[in-house]
Amino acid sequence: MNRKQPPFQITNKIIGDVAEISELTGRLSAYGHLSSNPNLRRTNRIRTIHGSLAIEQNTLSLEQVTAVLNGKRVLAPPKDIAEVKNAYEIYERLDELDPYSVDDLLMAHGIMTRGLVKESGVFRTRPVGVIDQGGHILHFGTLPQYVPGLVMELLDWTEHSDLHMLIRSCVFHYELELIHPFADGNGRIGRLWHTLLLSKWNSAFAWLPVESIIHDRQQEYYDAINRSNDMGESTVFIEFMLSAIQTSLMDAISTSDIMNDGKPNKATIRWQQIERFLQMHESIMNADVRGLCGVSPATANRILAGLVEEGKLVKCRIDGHWQYRRK
Repeated sequence: MNRKQPPFQITNKIIGDVAEISELTGRLSAYGHLSSNPNLRRTNRIRTIHGSLAIEQNTLSLEQVTAVLNGKRVLAPPKDIAEVKNAYEIYERLDELDPYSVDDLLMAHGIMTRGLVKESGVFRTRPVGVIDQGGHILHFGTLPQYVPGLVMELLDWTEHSDLHMLIRSCVFHYELELIHPFADGNGRIGRLWHTLLLSKWNSAFAWLPVESIIHDRQQEYYDAINRSNDMGESTVFIEFMLSAIQTSLMDAISTSDIMNDGKPNKATIRWQQIERFLQMHESIMNADVRGLCGVSPATANRILAGLVEEGKLVKCRIDGHWQYRRK
């Protein structure tokens, strides 16, 4: 059977990133912490859910998501709380899903959007357009009558292509967003399925919070999708996603290095998270630390004050707000 490959180029950067990610994945697997430490698995899963939902304007902080999943009462919009519970349920069933089954894809969408959208667990029946915050149309989704066939073709290509899974999973993620098969929840399902595909290549990816890195680089994520749309191929998106996967692996390995020494140092892990944030932003605020570390405002203040005392950060007032920069 001659399967049509979606349009993209294999660049030198993609080849280099695949090699680097493969090496990093091997190093991470050697530790075994992601598969053997239930607390770390749960923490990473919560980070995954928070990151993926925050990209779609869910208002809950990492601390609130943790509280919801611990059965505590949280003052937040009921829709946002339901999104958290639904997402956790389907991520917990990741190992049951067949990544090449259209029925499983629809079932996952049904759980992810249960009680939230009218067309839950089914392909959309109406035309849609993707609009940015300024009201500009970025992309028209595939006409609804063509959606089922295109999704099945995409799943079939993803299953049978001889390309590396790192590339195939990125292509699937982009092409699913391009088809836009659901009335709502396309981004959440695209990121879930990307994780699912990677987890079939290496089980560590079931617990690696790549979605958290995408959230940290949210504008780059959208820009990569839009540039790929303009170019009519997914090359730019593949390169972006591979860099996000690489960052997530490096973060996990740093954590594992600390744990492997027998010194699980929470302060060191928090500084690594803040340091990574400052590689992409000029400054950091209390709210950023709360989201990154899953702590209260008071604890975030203590963390920042401690880093100022250590000489790692300097406190400054920008646009009327206290912010912190690298010294």
